[in-house]
Amino acid sequence: MTVEINGEIREISAADATLAEVLATLGIEAHGVAIACNDCVVRRSDYARHRVAEGDRIEIVRAVAGG
Repeated sequence: MTVEINGEIREISAADATLAEVLATLGIEAHGVAIACNDCVVRRSDYARHRVAEGDRIEIVRAVAGG
């Protein structure tokens, strides 16, 4: 399935992938990450339940410490 992640078109192998699975595929830990799917923020507690659909736009933002 094809989705857009941070402005880049990507192929996801599983047709019924969750956001948690997408993060794992990308090698990103859920801690310190915020995700919006189709312009709606998804709670971290919902990452394992939120299914990704063909054509979804996913924005992944990492918190960075510093000044």
